[in-house]
Amino acid sequence: MAVLRNTDWSSVGPVLRAGAVYLRYPQQTDYAQWAKIREESRDFLTPWEPTWPSDDLTRAAFRRRLKRYANDIREDQAYPFFMFDAENDELVGGATISNIRRGVAQACSLGYWIGISHARKGHMSLAVKALFPFVFDTLKIHRLEAACIPSNEPSKKLLHRAGFNEEGYARKYLKINGMWQDHILFALVEDDPWR
Repeated sequence: MAVLRNTDWSSVGPVLRAGAVYLRYPQQTDYAQWAKIREESRDFLTPWEPTWPSDDLTRAAFRRRLKRYANDIREDQAYPFFMFDAENDELVGGATISNIRRGVAQACSLGYWIGISHARKGHMSLAVKALFPFVFDTLKIHRLEAACIPSNEPSKKLLHRAGFNEEGYARKYLKINGMWQDHILFALVEDDPWR
C-alpha cells in the first residue's frame, strides 16, 4: 500500500489525520467510549441507521463487531474507522468504507455517524475528506458512493460540501430504523476535484 499524505501506519492499520480529527480502525480498548457515545446519541442516530440489535451496546456485541470488522478488512470488503478529536483523543463518531466492488466497478459505499454532542461542528466534513486519499490512492477505488434519506438535510449538505455529486433517487433503497426508506444517491469519482 502507498504511504499517504496525512496518514500514519500503526500496528493496527492506518491513522488518517485531518485537522481537528483523526480516524483509525476500532480497537477493543474503544468499547467504553463507543458504548457511552452511542447510548447518549441513541435518539439522535436511530432515525438514520438500521435497527439496533437489543444487545448492541454490550461488550460481547462489540467483540463480535470487531471480529466482523477484522474479517471485512482482511477480505477487502470494508474498512471501518472510528473518528477521534485530535486534541483529547475523545471518540466523536465513525465512518466506514463498505460494499467494495472490484472488477470492472472499482466502487464502494461510504457510511458515517457522529455523536449528538459533536454534531454540526465540522468534524464529519474533515473525516469524510480524510478518507478520499485512502479510498482513491490506497484502495485504488474509482467511485465512492453515499446515500441519505431525503429529509436528512445535514447529511445532504455534508455530501455536497465534500464534493459529491447528487446522482439520483432510489425508492425503498435501504432498511433504516425498521422501514424501507427512499434515499438520495451521491457519488464522487477519482478524477473529480477532491484534492
